[in-house]
Amino acid sequence: MATIHFFRRPWKACLTSFAFWTLIGLAFASQLYVSSAHFGNPISWRYAVSNSLADWYVFALLSVPAIGLSQRHPLIQKRWKDAVAIHFGASTLFSITWVGLRLVAGRFLSLAYLESLDFAQAFKDLLGRTFLFNLLIYWVIVTVSHALDYYRKYHERELRTSELEKRLAQAKLQALQMQLNPHFLFNTLHAISALMHKDVEAADRMIARLSDLLRYALESTDAQEVPLKQELDFLKRYLEIEQTRFGNRLAVQMEIAPETIDARVPNLVLQPLIENAIRHGIEPHSKAGRISLRATRDNETLVLQVRDNGAGVSNHSKLQEGIGLSNTRARLQELYGADHRFELNNATDGGLLVSVTIPWRT
Repeated sequence: MATIHFFRRPWKACLTSFAFWTLIGLAFASQLYVSSAHFGNPISWRYAVSNSLADWYVFALLSVPAIGLSQRHPLIQKRWKDAVAIHFGASTLFSITWVGLRLVAGRFLSLAYLESLDFAQAFKDLLGRTFLFNLLIYWVIVTVSHALDYYRKYHERELRTSELEKRLAQAKLQALQMQLNPHFLFNTLHAISALMHKDVEAADRMIARLSDLLRYALESTDAQEVPLKQELDFLKRYLEIEQTRFGNRLAVQMEIAPETIDARVPNLVLQPLIENAIRHGIEPHSKAGRISLRATRDNETLVLQVRDNGAGVSNHSKLQEGIGLSNTRARLQELYGADHRFELNNATDGGLLVSVTIPWRT
C-alpha cells in the first residue's frame, strides 16, 4: 500500500528522481577525478562534479519525455513491433538532443572555466563519442519505466484482489450470521408456544427475556468478533430462557479462566454449541442434565469446550449437524482458515464434548 501511495504523490517521485540522477552524476564525477589523476592529467573536484552533473542532469531532463512516450507506447505483445519502431526513432532523437543540450550547458561551463568552445565541431565530436551510449541510456530509461509501471499495476491488482476477498469474506460471514439468528428465534418461539398451554407466566417471562436477548443480538450484528465477556453476557440471557423451559432439569457450570475474559471470539459462537448440548444431551432424556463450559488459554490459542452428560454419539452413528453447528463450522473457517479446530467427540466420562480452538486475540 505504501508503494501505491508513492506513485500517487508526484512530488515524492520528482525528489527521488532528482536524488537518483545526482547520485549517478557524483559517481561518474568520482571516476573522472580519479582516472584523470591516474593518467597524469589531474583536474579539480569542482570541475569533475560540474561536468558530470551536467551530463546526467541533461539525461534527467530528457527522461521526462522518454518516460511519457514509454507510457503512451508500451512494449506489449500485440503492438510491440510498432512500439519498437517508435522508440528506435525516439532514441535517435534523444541522443541528438542530448548532445545539443549538453553543449549548451557546456557553453556556460566554458565561460566559468575560460575555455573556448567551437559549437559545430564540438557537436560533431561529441555526437560521435556518445551516440551509442545515449541510445543505451534511452533504452535503460524505457526499461526501468516499464518495470516500475508493471510493479505499480501489480500492487494495484494485489490491493484490489485483497479488498475483493475481504469483502467477499465479510459478506459470507454476515450471511451466515443472519442465518443463525432466525434459527435461534424459531427454536425459542417454538419453546414459548409449548409453554403457553402449560405455564403462562413462564411463557411471559420467556417472551420478555427473548425481547432483551434479541435487542442485545441486533446491537452487535455487525461485529464478527467480540470479547469473551460480551459473548458470555449474551449466553447468560439465552440460558435464562432455556432454564425457564427446562427448570431443574438443566444445570450449567462455567469454568472461565480469568485471562480469557478479554479474548476475542466469534460473535454468537457459544449459543449454538450450548443449544446443541441441550438438544442432544438434555432434551431427549428425563433425567437432570448438566452442561459445562470451559474457556482456557493454551499458548497462543483460546480453547472453548462445551460438554454435556447425555448419551454422546455411538460408534456406529454420526452426529447430524444442524444449522447452528454447520453455521458455526463455516464461520470459523471463514474467520480463521487453517488456524482453528472444531471437534466433536465423546467425553471420557460420557456425553458429548465440543471443542473450539482459535488464535489468541485480545
